[in-house]
Amino acid sequence: MMEAAADMASRISVVVPTMNEATDILTVLSALTGLRLRGHEIVVVDGGSVDGTPSLAAPLADRVIASAAGRASQMNAGAAAARGDVLWFLHADTVPAADADRTLLAALAKPGCDWGRFNVRLSGCARMLRIVETLMNLRSCLTGIATGDQGIFVRRALFETVGGFPELPLMEDIALSRQLKCHGRPACVRTKLIVSSRRWEQNGTLRTIALMWWLRLAYYCGFDPQRLATWYCS
Repeated sequence: MMEAAADMASRISVVVPTMNEATDILTVLSALTGLRLRGHEIVVVDGGSVDGTPSLAAPLADRVIASAAGRASQMNAGAAAARGDVLWFLHADTVPAADADRTLLAALAKPGCDWGRFNVRLSGCARMLRIVETLMNLRSCLTGIATGDQGIFVRRALFETVGGFPELPLMEDIALSRQLKCHGRPACVRTKLIVSSRRWEQNGTLRTIALMWWLRLAYYCGFDPQRLATWYCS
């Protein structure tokens, strides 16, 4: 009973944006079953899937809602529909640890901490992926900037103060992190999320790294996010 009371001190709403994620959605939502049993909620926000994702998600989520396509729009819609006072944005190809909600709340319980992110582990076995994930985790801790793959979490009050995710076609996670960082550095939770490595495996690890760094550099230099999104998808 004491543990249940502690868990309910801050209700988490997990917001999962989806677009044709039938392959992965059941794995992700099944990993969150314990979280739901502890009184938290899952909100799936679908951007127009044609592969049955919403139907697959419905039995394992508290709500499945429709939104305009685009992660920023979907995550903002999910936040508006959510009832928790902590928002956790989790990609549909990312699997959390069974007790990730507990480590999340423990991080937010520290004085002055209102947002944060998790470490990641890429799902593939290639040695190069171990280097990639290590650098991802180190970079975000040093810079205070988190990416969507790292499962950004934030108190609702702060999320609303900064105006939510900027409506950008790409780099919405970077833009949000920069706004949140103005209110304090993120908690860097060492618990790892398992993130699909398909992007690196399909496109080549070195090529993907180069693309990601180029996109970030171009964004910081003021390139149009719509143009960056075109490069990302090409």
